[in-house]
Amino acid sequence: MLPSSSTSSSSGDQQKMPLRSMLATRLTRLNIPSSTPAAADPDLDFSELFGPVMLPTSSSSPSAAPILLGEPQVIRNRSHSFVGPSPRFTSSKSLPFLQQEFQLDDSDDEDDESGKIEEVSGGPGPQEDHLNTSNNTTAAAATQEEEEEEKKQVMKKIGPGDFEILRVIGKGAFGKVFQVRMNRGVVINGDGIFAMKVMRKETIIKNNHVDYMRAERDILTKVVHPFIVQLRYSFQTKSKLYLILDFINGGHLFYHLYRQGIFSEDQARVYTAEIVSAVSHLHQSGIVHRDLKPENILMNADGHVMLTDFGLAKEIDESSRSNSMCGTTEYMAPEILLAKGHNKAADWWSVGILLYEMLTGKPPYVHSSRKKLQERIINEKLKLPPRLSSEAHSLLKGLLQKDPSKRLGSGLRGGDEIKSHKWFRSINWKKLEGRELQPKFKPDVSGKDCTANFDRCWTTMPPDDSPAATPTSGELFQGYTYVAPNPWLSSQ
Repeated sequence: MLPSSSTSSSSGDQQKMPLRSMLATRLTRLNIPSSTPAAADPDLDFSELFGPVMLPTSSSSPSAAPILLGEPQVIRNRSHSFVGPSPRFTSSKSLPFLQQEFQLDDSDDEDDESGKIEEVSGGPGPQEDHLNTSNNTTAAAATQEEEEEEKKQVMKKIGPGDFEILRVIGKGAFGKVFQVRMNRGVVINGDGIFAMKVMRKETIIKNNHVDYMRAERDILTKVVHPFIVQLRYSFQTKSKLYLILDFINGGHLFYHLYRQGIFSEDQARVYTAEIVSAVSHLHQSGIVHRDLKPENILMNADGHVMLTDFGLAKEIDESSRSNSMCGTTEYMAPEILLAKGHNKAADWWSVGILLYEMLTGKPPYVHSSRKKLQERIINEKLKLPPRLSSEAHSLLKGLLQKDPSKRLGSGLRGGDEIKSHKWFRSINWKKLEGRELQPKFKPDVSGKDCTANFDRCWTTMPPDDSPAATPTSGELFQGYTYVAPNPWLSSQ
């Protein structure tokens, strides 16, 4: 408690209740009672942590309103990502996953060479609505004023210039993925290390993939799950689209599978369970991923897998089917190759291929010729190594059922049908989704910005975000801007 030399007892009684209420309803605010400046005491000096104390000009009035401090500096006592749960994931049983979207008009982006956007800071989380603020009209009025003030806060501009490119960590058909550091003075929380996915508009338009890129951004703003990489920002310039995501420093699952050769059933069981949990969440949200493969699954420093790359994902309802030919051939379901239309069951086929590859070191159907490979996927009988357990055989047969209507997970129970399979008997799904089950293997990571687990064919590339041509139809990407809610508030 801060010392007070001249505050009257009646003033303290009148301000006691507002103080409690304000502290409960605003974690990022601190109220102090009226006081005259006390003698400096180094043991009670918290200015480095909370900023300078703002004292009222007069302490004699018992009706003086509480004085609000400025925004306190966030105490970064845990990682922005990768070490422990993501700040946007809470393991508390009383708090649901939080998701707020801030949709901004990108009309200025197309006229701004720097490609900067307006940032909106995330407001207070909905869990605060449950706090008891009855019988306290003073606090309610102050809260309303603060909310209005938050809406009027000065907007910051965020664009490519606010990120320092450190190195390349991936490359795809439409551009590159960089490890970046957010510039000081801009970063709100965490260590400021992110992954920046850069896509060229001209290439996207030429390949007729505008809808895919918009869908990727839209889906990432809606999905919050402990085993799915989180989107933090999206913005654009005249020639490129940018996605800023959590940087996962353990590398790709493919990288570790390649180094180990195969995973034991116990090791593969935890990875598969986390993938099943993430895919089930997507399906419950009406989303199919359609490109599940080891290269699109990352591993964090604690050994948990994280699903990424939603470039081919699509929102689809229970009765609909998609006829797009998309994905990576080795992981495509037969119904996709046959152009019969596909739904969520296609993802469970890919999960089966992933599991088979983790346990054997390669997919069940391989061939150097794409045409021959497709024929094998459609027609060839599944061959299972005898060394695998009977439970593993049963699960693989269920997931790799060529008829999607008979495939495990395609029924009314969806992912729950897979979760209840006997191969997952040892998995406590509640603890798993709370990240309480610790994988036995943890990648060798030297720091939050470590890239040792990424292939050197990428990390040795020049870290350049090279110029690109500006397409004439830039209006196709209107509304691309996104700023995630304040993750510090979401983690409380």
